[in-house]
Amino acid sequence: MSWALVWLIVGIALMIAEVVSGDFVLIMLGVGALFGAGADVLTGNLFVDVAVFAVASVGMLVLVRPALRRRFLAGTGHRTGIEALIGARAIVVSTVDFETGQVKLAGDVWSARSLSEHQPPLQPGTPVTVVEISGATAVVSAEP
Repeated sequence: MSWALVWLIVGIALMIAEVVSGDFVLIMLGVGALFGAGADVLTGNLFVDVAVFAVASVGMLVLVRPALRRRFLAGTGHRTGIEALIGARAIVVSTVDFETGQVKLAGDVWSARSLSEHQPPLQPGTPVTVVEISGATAVVSAEP
């Protein structure tokens, strides 16, 4: 059996094992093993294969792995659910004061109240911004 086939099998086995660990170490070593297989096909020298494997693996661990971890740990950056409504624009449907009112928000009519009890009542048709969601009530503030 040639060393290229051994490197190939080791590389694929490491990549499959990465599915269990999920730490981006085994995948980097697996790619290094594939580089080692390529080096064996080109040179046929085991010492060159090992050197290529070592350099490729260390390079991947130092350069690629941190970038991948940042990318996957950062998330999508998209807000969903109630978080997506904070900062959204709404239109007053029925007069909104500190206790009651309704706004049209994201295509639905929500119960609403104003942010401050000292704020004058907001009349129907007034554009507002959602400051927070308190239960099923949108807390709104008049747009500047």
